[in-house]
Amino acid sequence: MSVQFPLQPKEVDEHGTVRFIPNRIVRYLLDAGPFDMNHLALIPFSDEERTQFAQLIGYSLEGFSELDYVSDEDYERAEKEPIIRNQTERKS
Repeated sequence: MSVQFPLQPKEVDEHGTVRFIPNRIVRYLLDAGPFDMNHLALIPFSDEERTQFAQLIGYSLEGFSELDYVSDEDYERAEKEPIIRNQTERKS
């Protein structure tokens, strides 16, 4: 049974790259924990779980499109969602 997880919101970062807004808890666990992306790649998670994880750690939209576990439908759905924050715009 396939699960469709919610989309993580997107932003434009300070370099002008569109990326998913990372979940700071998930990012911390990845950066500080005993596991890295190479280790996680060996665990039999579903494509849907990996797709959501890529969003939660703040993948760029372009990089997201290149992941072999991200379906065309998931990429198109993510691409169509509006960008909610633009870090390149300076507040006066």
